[in-house]
Amino acid sequence: MTTLQFHSQSRFESDIRFASSTSCSFRPRRNFTLPRRFRPRPPSLHSHSSTSLRPLPRAFSNDPAVTEKPSICTADELHYVPLPNSDWRLALWRYHPPPQALPRNHPLLLLSGLGTNAIGYDLSPESSFARYMSGQGFDTWILEFRGAGLSVQASNLKELKQSADAVSEQIEAIAKSVANEVSPQKQPTGVSGYLSDSEFYFLREDSIGIGTAWDEAKLVAELTEIFMRLSERLSGFLSESQSRLISTKLLDQISKLLEDSQLSERFEEVRIKLANVLEKQQNSVIASQIRDLSQRLVNIIEGGQRSVSPQFIDIQERLSSTIEDFQKQLDLIVKYDWDFDHYLEEDVPAAMEYIRAQTKPKDGKLLAIGHSMGGILLYAMLSRCGSEGREPRLKAVVTMASALDYRCSKPLKVLLPLADPAQALNVPAVPFGTLLAAAYPLASRPPYVLGWLNDLISAEDMMHPELLEKLVLNNFCTIPTKLIMQLTSAFGDKGLCNRSGKLSYRDHLNKSNVPVLAIAGDQDLICPPEAVEETAKLFPENLVTYKLFGEPHGPHYAHYDLVGGRLAMEQVYPCIVQFLSQYD
Repeated sequence: MTTLQFHSQSRFESDIRFASSTSCSFRPRRNFTLPRRFRPRPPSLHSHSSTSLRPLPRAFSNDPAVTEKPSICTADELHYVPLPNSDWRLALWRYHPPPQALPRNHPLLLLSGLGTNAIGYDLSPESSFARYMSGQGFDTWILEFRGAGLSVQASNLKELKQSADAVSEQIEAIAKSVANEVSPQKQPTGVSGYLSDSEFYFLREDSIGIGTAWDEAKLVAELTEIFMRLSERLSGFLSESQSRLISTKLLDQISKLLEDSQLSERFEEVRIKLANVLEKQQNSVIASQIRDLSQRLVNIIEGGQRSVSPQFIDIQERLSSTIEDFQKQLDLIVKYDWDFDHYLEEDVPAAMEYIRAQTKPKDGKLLAIGHSMGGILLYAMLSRCGSEGREPRLKAVVTMASALDYRCSKPLKVLLPLADPAQALNVPAVPFGTLLAAAYPLASRPPYVLGWLNDLISAEDMMHPELLEKLVLNNFCTIPTKLIMQLTSAFGDKGLCNRSGKLSYRDHLNKSNVPVLAIAGDQDLICPPEAVEETAKLFPENLVTYKLFGEPHGPHYAHYDLVGGRLAMEQVYPCIVQFLSQYD
């Protein structure tokens, strides 16, 4: 057994100096519980605003002339990584070690959880995992995945800065609106990771509204455009079966408008022809047929309007509304078209390569820490490299509240209905950040109708209320249903699989040569300790260490407490530093 010495501190001093020491034993695959300590007094919550408004010491992007960053970013530097074959620019928050810190040989990459941004790792000066690690000498970087935080879609520097500023302003506006008891529904239009008002209401409601005035030419053009897009399968975003499902949905909605009318038979004739045309490869003839059938469809409905039958009152307006909603759905499918494997194969490698180029470690390797989905990504990377015989170029890995099999997680089973491909087309994205912000007042104020939401995030008395509120209001984003669909494979017998379902990410962890510290919280309902331990057992015994934080009579650790709980700085962080130091 290897015994390591680590230091503890009652609060986070700016120079990262320590007052006392104790010891922490690392034993592979053993349950580990730290000794109970007296709880420190709540930290004073100083705002980041004084530092967030300062210009960056270096570049906002690759252009050295740009020296400003959005106010929400509290890192020393904000970098942007271009994603190959895409207009996505991934945000990397960088924290430099202070001059007096112990020199380290490897940079440190932090990966966040599902639908979260970098703020969770840097909530306040007194509760900042990123600042703590940089204070320990690690050149620390936080990656924000596509669609999260300050990662944006932009073709030039001006667009990039405008989008990043819009995201920053929106995050701050949500917090203010909840503080003022105003519903946080307004979102910046066109900003990646957030829904516009119309997109949010489209996802929230499944009804046919009343549109505007009838315009035959416009309706024909819109129907033609929709059917053309479906015929093209949204330029590769939809499979043939998905395209068939979504076109059927539109035709079903139109059919309901004509239900129990003398026109339903004529509509079914057009419907059959449209379905046949949409399955054929698109060319000029097919395009002409689609337009002709769209015109016939509009003519049928216009004829019904002239009949002045009761069921045809406002039918043209309702058709316009149906088409408008359907166009929004197609746009959302394209806007939120990524899954777990996109993060694994594109986002994380791009960030790692960029960090290597910036820091130039002698062996070309990084240290990495992942919380929740961030840790799952690290597991999947090690498994994928093991299956392909590749070197992951990671020196050591720490996962917090992460597993590859979630069958014992009851709260996450609410996601299972979204595993249906048809449902993913109905709801292309889940506005998780907006919904959570709207629900938070019910969870944090009497009569605490949704008080159980707090228990999923933090155990009782483990987070200062102001920090918990900041986490809930500022840390979460919109989540693509395709991403949730792939993650739901973790509820199956094979555990989490790649998008094709052929590769289980559990199968090749035994081939890994990277040391792993797997950390669990005793009251984590989202990723229970048994799930973490079972995944840890898949690694070679000499390379894995399993740690459980929390005691029977308290303190307890829920899902986020490992990162931002009151005692994380004196109990969890030092053990992580001790582990990484062995391999740095």
